[in-house]
Amino acid sequence: MHLIIQIPCYNEADTLPQTVAALPTRIPGVDRIETLIIDDGSTDDTVAVAQKLGVTHIVRHPNNRGLAAVFQTGLNACLHLGADIIVNTDGDNQYPGSQIPRLIAPILQGKADMVIGDRQTRTIRHFSPLKRFLQRWGSWVVRIASGTTVPDATSGFRALTRDAAMRFSIFTKYTYTLETIIQAGKKGLIISSVPIEINPPLRQSRLIKSNWSYIKRNAATILRLYTFYEPLRTFFYLSLPFFLSGLLLLGRFFYFYLDGATNTYGRFLQSVMIGGTLLILGLLIFMMGVIADLIAAGRLINEETLYRMKRLEMDGPVPKPPHLTRNQR
Repeated sequence: MHLIIQIPCYNEADTLPQTVAALPTRIPGVDRIETLIIDDGSTDDTVAVAQKLGVTHIVRHPNNRGLAAVFQTGLNACLHLGADIIVNTDGDNQYPGSQIPRLIAPILQGKADMVIGDRQTRTIRHFSPLKRFLQRWGSWVVRIASGTTVPDATSGFRALTRDAAMRFSIFTKYTYTLETIIQAGKKGLIISSVPIEINPPLRQSRLIKSNWSYIKRNAATILRLYTFYEPLRTFFYLSLPFFLSGLLLLGRFFYFYLDGATNTYGRFLQSVMIGGTLLILGLLIFMMGVIADLIAAGRLINEETLYRMKRLEMDGPVPKPPHLTRNQR
């Protein structure tokens, strides 16, 4: 079993030594452990420090591309290097490397495709009450959108099987944490969580510049991904207010019509005109959802094709299902 620990880095020369020093060198059930640094256009000595620390592999972005792109670059590199299990941790030493054996245990036992470290945000002392609330609320929204039970959706401490890593294609540019959970839930991957403790912060987060910015960007990510994977349901919800408003206005007209109060038709004509217009708008929005759903079906086929191409490129021909036999009669 080949494990690669990938560490996204952007100007982490000061904290990288502590992060690498805490990584395990032996884990029961793992034959080989390697490390991979993905340098996202650092302007300090991150790469030089990584080389001095004896990091196994280094991948460099010529300029800063963001955390989501770094994560995808790391997955691709780990797959090409033959990793059976990929662990992602942060270069700021937030996550204790000593807990990696605990993190990958469900994968070694064959019980999960992806494991996420639950930081138990309610107990983190350096989180403000507002940040704790936002973390819980955001994780609840992700659970609803993805159909999973992940308690800490924004945790970057996670482990993936080789097959699960092949199925991910990151579309957003801000962060990978929410997108991978929603993708995993929609693709039927088994997600597990293990409680972890985190180290005291060594620096301020570069991802969260303000609570409002964090909420806005994550909300946009969740909405976009939910629409991406559930277009018909999304457009149905959008069309529903128009349908209901239109039916209410038309119902108002027919109520007075049956009541005999429509002898002067011009008095209630606006209900018919506005109600009919709202019904047409609702229908158009719903039809957009139908078209988007057809496009989504084609996208799912493309995703499966991309997955099989990755398998062919990195592992050779896809083996037949283990229980597939030919009837000799």
